[in-house]
Amino acid sequence: MPKLAVAAWFKGVGRRKSAVAQVRLVKGSGKLIVNDREIDLPLKLKHVFELVDRFGQFDVSVIARGGGMQGQVDAIVLGVARALIEINPDWKSTLRKGGYLTRDARIKERKKPGLKKARKAPQWAKR
Repeated sequence: MPKLAVAAWFKGVGRRKSAVAQVRLVKGSGKLIVNDREIDLPLKLKHVFELVDRFGQFDVSVIARGGGMQGQVDAIVLGVARALIEINPDWKSTLRKGGYLTRDARIKERKKPGLKKARKAPQWAKR
């Protein structure tokens, strides 16, 4: 890993639904700080680090905006995976096989005029 000596931190951006996570990885003890609050590592995030044998070696600093809790967690996972590729491009195939580099593009469909929701129509009455 020669690139670690060059950069102080590595960045990655992850998105899921309407959530966006800007992730920074710094050499450290394995802390996760999201929006200036230290929280426990979610299980999904542990799997990403264990896949490349780097669990507990990086501090993760995140700015997460939009969406809900699950959307933000998935966005953070994608951002961390992308930052790990910046550190070592050889991990790309491993992370790809694990399914951590695929952007989940499913987002909420917009509401259409004349309907109650995206596809739900008002109740039809014959008379």
